[in-house]
Amino acid sequence: MFARTERLLLRPGWSEDAPALFQAICDARIVRNLAQAPWPYSMDDALAFLTRERGPRDASLLIFLRTASAPRLVGGIGVHQLPSGQDELGYWIARPFWGRGIATEAGEAVIANARHSLRLRRLASGHFVDNPASGRVLMKLGFRPIGTEPRYSVGRGAEVPCKLFELDLAGDAEAEPETAMAA
Repeated sequence: MFARTERLLLRPGWSEDAPALFQAICDARIVRNLAQAPWPYSMDDALAFLTRERGPRDASLLIFLRTASAPRLVGGIGVHQLPSGQDELGYWIARPFWGRGIATEAGEAVIANARHSLRLRRLASGHFVDNPASGRVLMKLGFRPIGTEPRYSVGRGAEVPCKLFELDLAGDAEAEPETAMAA
């Protein structure tokens, strides 16, 4: 899947993106908010993430800020399947770009793809309780809170309380952002 929004380009990552990915995510304040990323994060971790085997429904994308010159990698977003079988939206944004609406804009594009191209009926998501900014993004995207449970964070090496959310994609679609997409 590729998507383009007013400010962003979303596309799968390639091995050539490893240096930019490493530079964008190698920050303890980012990794501590992710369930699967290790800390410390290395260039080998970036390359392993980019070259892993992907399934046909893998919607794992890098987020690039469109600029007058080359696009700049500012985060990642995707939908992956949890062991329970639920499809989960996850994302991260490089710290210099926090608070600019990038996660919301990218989330709207991925949710539209999940609804229309992947034909998903429901999305789960969550955030560690000490990351309330992510909860605000999920609420803007239309997710509703459904509870809290412990979730393991590889980067922290411990279970951390996680607020859980869900989004019904099967109901009436709300007005969607103007987004050009190709699946």
